[in-house]
Amino acid sequence: MQEQTIGGVDLQYYIVCKRKLWLYRKGIGMEDESDRVMQGKVLHETAYPRLTDREILIDDAFKIDAIEGEYIREVKLSSKMTKADRMQMLYYLYQLSLRDVHKKGLISYTKERTTEEIELTQKDEQEVRSLIAAVHETIVLQKPPAVKKVPYCKSCAYYGFCFSMEVDEDDA
Repeated sequence: MQEQTIGGVDLQYYIVCKRKLWLYRKGIGMEDESDRVMQGKVLHETAYPRLTDREILIDDAFKIDAIEGEYIREVKLSSKMTKADRMQMLYYLYQLSLRDVHKKGLISYTKERTTEEIELTQKDEQEVRSLIAAVHETIVLQKPPAVKKVPYCKSCAYYGFCFSMEVDEDDA
């Protein structure tokens, strides 16, 4: 099998929900119908209007939100998925380091008006490599991982797909 390129979003989805990752990588896209995804797209277009280097595609492999001097910046609506956001940023920093570009990361959470600074360590590099391998293992599965209900499922673009056979207690 030809190796598939793994991106930062793949690592984020893996941490949030392996099933979401699998569905997304199989081309089952539900994001176009999601209000939350639309909010994120609008945020990316309007946040930090003074930045000129935005939505930068690196080697046709991954896209970062912005570059500001020694930093790359990711803009997020809220900090509900902090671990996933952090791993996505570490992935970008790792990929840039492989290209001999050394930057620090900033994750800006617009709802909270906070920014987290991230620096890539050797331990982080090992974790990123392990996650890339785990993402590969997930996307080559013949069937999607089982549904695992977590608190943020209802705000996920794939909620209707995963829980279409379930009766919501509020509707019963």
